Order: sequence, then C-alpha cells, then structure tokens
Amino acid sequence: KLASGFTLDLGPLKEPLGFIRVLEWVFTIFAFATTGGYSGSSHFTVNCIGAEPKDVNPAFAYPFRLPKSPYQIPLCNGSIPDDTYLQGDFSSSAEFFVCVGVFGFLYCTATLVLYLGFQHIYRLTSRGPTIDLVVTAAFAFLWLVSSSAWGKGLTDVKWATNPGHLVMNDQCNSTCKAGEFPSMGRLNASVIFGFLNLMLWAGNCWFIYKETPFHKDPNPPATMEEEGAPGP
Repeated sequence: KLASGFTLDLGPLKEPLGFIRVLEWVFTIFAFATTGGYSGSSHFTVNCIGAEPKDVNPAFAYPFRLPKSPYQIPLCNGSIPDDTYLQGDFSSSAEFFVCVGVFGFLYCTATLVLYLGFQHIYRLTSRGPTIDLVVTAAFAFLWLVSSSAWGKGLTDVKWATNPGHLVMNDQCNSTCKAGEFPSMGRLNASVIFGFLNLMLWAGNCWFIYKETPFHKDPNPPATMEEEGAPGP
C-alpha cells in the first residue's frame, strides 16, 4: 500500500521544510567526504655533512591512528635506522564525526523521499512530524558534539604532524630541518561543514515544529457555518 501511494510532488522543495532538508543533504555529504579518505604527509630534511639532504615524509591518513605508519630517519653514520612513529590516536573523534555524517545523509535521503513522494502520508497524522522533529533535534545535538570533538581532534593532529615538532626527535639532533606543513585544507573545511550542519539542523527544527500539533491550535475557531446563522 505504501508503494502504491507514491505520488511525486516537488512542491515541498519550495517550502523551508523541504529546501532546508536538501541543504542538509548536501552539506552532510561535504562534511564526511572531506574527512573520510583524507591522506597527507609531513616533511622535513636530514642534512649530513658531505652528503645530499635526504627528505623524510611521515605519512598519515584517516582515521588518524598516527602510530600505524612507521617512517625512518636516515642516520649520518650510515647505520640502519630504527622505525619511528608519529604519536597520537585521534580515530575516535574522526570516526564519530564521519558516522554522524553518514547517518545524517541516510536520514536526509529517507525524509526527502517521504516529503516528495508520500507527503499525504507524512501529514496524515501528527506522528510523522513529531518523530521527524525529535530525530532532527537529536542530529543537531550530535552535530554539536561531533564537530566540537573533531575540531579538538584536528588541532591535536596538526600538532602531532607539525614538522617543527617532529624534528625535535632524538635521532635528528641538529641534523634535521623542518619542511612544509601538511596540507589540511580539506580537514579545516570538514569542521566548518560540521558547524554549518549544526545550524541547518537546529534551524530546521522550527519549521518541522510548525507541522506538529504542539504548534497548531488544538481548538481552532469555529466558522460561521459551524456556529450557525445569527438569531434575529
């Protein structure tokens, strides 16, 4: 019965309820796409007397378990260097942020199908808008928590991969020179998209609230026909 009741209607996209949901869908994709799949590397050089400078590029990637990828710092005495590791595991905040983004994307997709294909069912009872309001408010809270946590995590990732911090390694002594800082424009954008999603989901709560019985007058004024004709 639900499938047979599908009726495509693009009208809700002209209303704040549908239009903001489309924006949430787009910005949610941007949020988790700029975090997941990221890979980068730091850079510094080892300068030994009488030898060409040797580049060292410690690599790291999502989900930012930094000790997972070892690197080696060439030694000036020609001996075989031991593996060196970046320090810090920031996977919890990064994965939590991406998880919120993925589930937010799935919820936006489901509700857009409901708005555009089953609007008559959505407005048939107060249950649909009420559940929508509760879930949207919950996602707004999750965006606040996950974006804040990932923002702090990103700050820690930047510190842990800072070339100036890495050359303080005991194996480097005075032979290492800090190079270029890792490119993290995508990760900076992901935090921005996270807080933009917070504003979108929190703001959309108002428009969904207007669809619930909590906003509508439970006792609307009676019309002239319902009141009857006035007496003589």
